[in-house]
Amino acid sequence: MPYNYDFCPLNPQKMYTSKNAKDIAQQFCQALGDRDLTLIMSLLAEDLDWYIPGNQDIATWTGRRSHRNEIRAVLQDLWNNTEPLSVRIDHVLAEKDFAVITGEFSTRMLSNMKIVESIFSIHITVKNDLIVRYRLQEDSFAVVAALQ
Repeated sequence: MPYNYDFCPLNPQKMYTSKNAKDIAQQFCQALGDRDLTLIMSLLAEDLDWYIPGNQDIATWTGRRSHRNEIRAVLQDLWNNTEPLSVRIDHVLAEKDFAVITGEFSTRMLSNMKIVESIFSIHITVKNDLIVRYRLQEDSFAVVAALQ
């Protein structure tokens, strides 16, 4: 039986890098680093699937959200409670409408001046040039511990 390349992620005939997803991921990273809420909002779909795992009672910016206005409030809350110390983006990888951003960060919690360091990955899905799905994977245990 011949091999079915439709299910092979390395098939060069089926694989391509989407400039849109990669460009939007890079714009999102830059806007996040600059804390440019206007640009971030312009990159998000009105309705989206946003999830940052964590203890939402302690790290109020974690949890699930489904509307752009909720993301505005989440980011304002995050920025009011943290001070970024360093961020390093290692990779921005894209395929079709999907992009992954990997790196490391260090952040100070303003409530108690504790510092948290973590590796992270951000997974985004883009449709019609807008982010429709967002996942942040980080050491949420360390984030919560730093807030206590």
